[in-house]
This record gives sequence, structure tokens and C-alpha cells, in this order.
Amino acid sequence: MTAVLAAAALLAGCSSPDGGVPDPPATKPPATSSAAVTPSATTESPASASAAPATGTATVTGTVATGLTTPWGVAELPDGALLIASRDSGKILRTDPATGKTVEVGSVPGVAGGTPGGEGGLLGLAISPSFGSDRLVYAYFTTADDNRIARMLYDPSRPVGQQLGAPDTILRGIPSGTNHNGGRIAFGPDKMLYAGTGESGNRPLAQDRTSLGGKILRMTPDGQPAHGNPEADSVVYSYGHRNVQGLAWDAQGRLWAAEFGQNTWDELNLIEPGKNYGWPVVEGQAHRAGYVDPVAQWHTDEASPSGIAYAAGCIWMASLKGERLWRVPLDGTKAAAAPQPFFAKTYGRLRTVVTLDDGTLLLTTSNTDGRGTPQPGDDRVLRLTVS
Repeated sequence: MTAVLAAAALLAGCSSPDGGVPDPPATKPPATSSAAVTPSATTESPASASAAPATGTATVTGTVATGLTTPWGVAELPDGALLIASRDSGKILRTDPATGKTVEVGSVPGVAGGTPGGEGGLLGLAISPSFGSDRLVYAYFTTADDNRIARMLYDPSRPVGQQLGAPDTILRGIPSGTNHNGGRIAFGPDKMLYAGTGESGNRPLAQDRTSLGGKILRMTPDGQPAHGNPEADSVVYSYGHRNVQGLAWDAQGRLWAAEFGQNTWDELNLIEPGKNYGWPVVEGQAHRAGYVDPVAQWHTDEASPSGIAYAAGCIWMASLKGERLWRVPLDGTKAAAAPQPFFAKTYGRLRTVVTLDDGTLLLTTSNTDGRGTPQPGDDRVLRLTVS
């Protein structure tokens, strides 16, 4: 068994988690010899009665949309329609799940970096918590100079393709690069806007608390530092991250984040304000003072996590290079059991997972992003029932 695991770790080190050019070796302690999918040490005790079951189910019940090009962010409108960001084209599309009809809402001006094999472009989407009155859509995207977050008025009464107002930039200056742009945005239960960023390949930025790179950010809907942040004049909420593309809150309002590792360990982290999540000093569960260990970790060839969602007492994590959906049952602040995989190599690369109000999930493929092998109908949005 040890030999098998060592071989898996060696294979993971041969390419970067998202299938691109590998990073140079990091300075960190040797990875521990453990299962390729590893819950944290705190999960070894028996799960409590309130914990999610160790095993569950995930079943594809339908296809919501097909023929999409580089879909990235997905946001549900109050009427049940979906807004979908096309990374490379800079367009936002609207899909009616009842009919599968997809139309262009508009393009986000200034989007750059959306090239095959790269990771920049039009990334995360979020709907204002006051959408019923303000009609605002938020987008995270790469420009020629940086990554930034802007909001736009969405007016469906205007002609197709012209339904977005001019972008109002609320936060600029997030470091950008060919890789490690982060990009996920979401409004939390506190109605504040959170963003996961990457260190753009410049690893020291993750530990630099004056930089917006390699962080989770928390801000007001206007882009100002939110009350209760670790530093009153800063939007930085947590730091020491390599590349965060997954954000989700559990039923108790706790924030979870998925993070790409370098060559060894991808991570699922429980996020607390002001805490240091280790990169580039450590990767995975290092058990070193001053750094927060992930709740669960995976070898990079089995994960490369992008979006996550919470449903049925579990975190559901979409994996790119791993080409599978991971179910992580929770017991409070720890994993109740080892993560459970679904759809391995069935639908290709998986980018975004979204929980709908009825508890079902939406899952997007990412096979047209320059690193996958598109099949007929790709890319697509699938509907799932889970337990």
C-alpha cells in the first residue's frame, strides 16, 4: 500500500493541479504517508449523531444546458433562470432550466486573459442580495492590468445581448497572471461579498497581508472593508492561500473554501477570520504552529478543486484534473468520514457546483477550457439529486 501511495504522490507532482505547467518545488515538510484522500486528524473520532452519513448518493436527473463555451461562474436568478459566465468570450448567458433555451445577456467590457490553457477571463458571478430592488449582477474578471470585481445593472426588458449596464468597478488591484487568478465570488449569510483570489504565481503574495493576492476577501456590496474584518481598513479576511476557487457556507453559517495545491495536496479548509492557511510555507496538513491545517486533503491528480456547494449536510466539490465530484460529509467543523467520489472520468473536468433552493445541485463541466477533451454537447450544466 505504501508503494502505491508513494507512486500516487509522485504522479501528482508531474503536473500542476489544473493540468498546466507545473510550479517549481515548494519549500515545505515532506508530505505524510497517508491515503490519497485524507480527512484531518480531528476526524478520527466517531462521528456524532448529528453528522452526515458516511456515504451518500449523487444522481444526474437531467441536463439544463448544452453547447456552452468555457462556462465558469453560475448564479441563479429569483425566477429560477441561470446566469452563466463564459470565461474566454467575456459573455454572460441566461438559461431557462425549464426549456434549456440559452440567450446572451451581454458582454463584460475590458475582459482579458481568456485564452485556451490560461486561467484568466470572465470568472465568478454573484447576484445582489437585494436583486429584487437593485437588479445588480456582480462579476469577477481579468483585465489587462489586474483582476477586479464590478457590478452591472441587469435589465431583461432590453434587447437580447444588450441587457447589461456599464460595469461599476467596486474593487480593483487583485493580482493577475496566466495562472492562479482565483475568481469565485459569493454573498454570505451576512449579505457581505466574499471573493477567493490567487497569488498569480507570485508565491510570497499569499503571506503579504497588504496584497489582495492569495486571500479570501470580505467586503460590503460597495466594495468597502466589511465591519468585523480582522483589520478595519482592509478587505482581507484570511490569507496564506494559493488559489481559491470554491466558497460555500454550511447550515450554521460557517465558511468553507476549496484550494488548489501545488504538486502534492489540494485542500478543503474551514475559514476563520485572520487565520493563516500556510501557502507557500506549507501545503496540506503540516501540523505546524501558526498555520491552519485543511479539514480534508487530496492528491492533486484526484482533485484540483474549483467550485464547492453545501447540501444534505455535506460539502460537494467539483474537480478539474480529477474529473469527479467529491462528497465530504460534515460533523460540525470536521469531516465525519473520508470523502466519497462520484462520476469519476464520466463527464470530464468539473468546474462549478451550485445548490438550488430545493436542495438539488447544478454541476458544470469544463471541457472546452483548453485542458479538457470536449465530447458532443460540451460544455453542459447537469442537474443532480444528492443525499
